[in-house]
Formats: sequence, C-alpha cells, structure tokens
Amino acid sequence: QVQLVESGGGWVQTGGSLRLSCAASQNISSFNNMGWYRQAPGKQRELVARITRGGVIDYAEAVKGRFTISRDSAKNTVYLQMNSLKLEDTAVYYCNVRIGPTLRPYWGQGTQVTVSS
Repeated sequence: QVQLVESGGGWVQTGGSLRLSCAASQNISSFNNMGWYRQAPGKQRELVARITRGGVIDYAEAVKGRFTISRDSAKNTVYLQMNSLKLEDTAVYYCNVRIGPTLRPYWGQGTQVTVSS
C-alpha cells in the first residue's frame, strides 16, 4: 500500500499562484509515473500533468505554459506549481501514482483549489 498526502490547495484570485505537494509513503523512484488529476463539479476526472520514472512530462493542453510538475526524490514528493490561475482551474486536485507492471493506481485524498475573480 502507498499513502499519498496532498497539501497546498486553497483559495486564490484569478491570475494568482498555488503550489500543490504530494508526499508519498514510499520511495518514488520506484514508481512508474506520478501525476496530478483534477475533477470539477459535474465533470469527469482529467489528467493535468504527469511525470514518468524516466522524467518524461505530459501536460493537459489547458494548463501548458502555466503549470509545472516536478519531483524531489529525496523527499518522496511531487509538486504542481500552478501560475496564472483561471476560473476554470477550480477543482479538486488528486495526486496519482502508478506502480508495477500492471501500473496499479493509487490516489490521494484530494485537495480543493478554488479560483475566483
């Protein structure tokens, strides 16, 4: 079992910034990939950003140029720096990791991000 603890969510005005953190209970170097998803009210959960064990990074088109995913292996933590936040970024953000040959997913509890004008 892997425990993921997210932090850093909150309320921010449009154009502002937040940094989310996801601390894992195990060495993240063994994870196939780590990422962030989000789910807005009435919508499906969607991928925001993902980084593979080899360092390949993917972003959703909606956040390219504004969000940056990074990791600190020494702290077993992955981050999501969110800049130039928009109203449509409002959602619950979930940390996700995939482990092993079957890419078994693990999820954090979610952290709310609210952007207002």
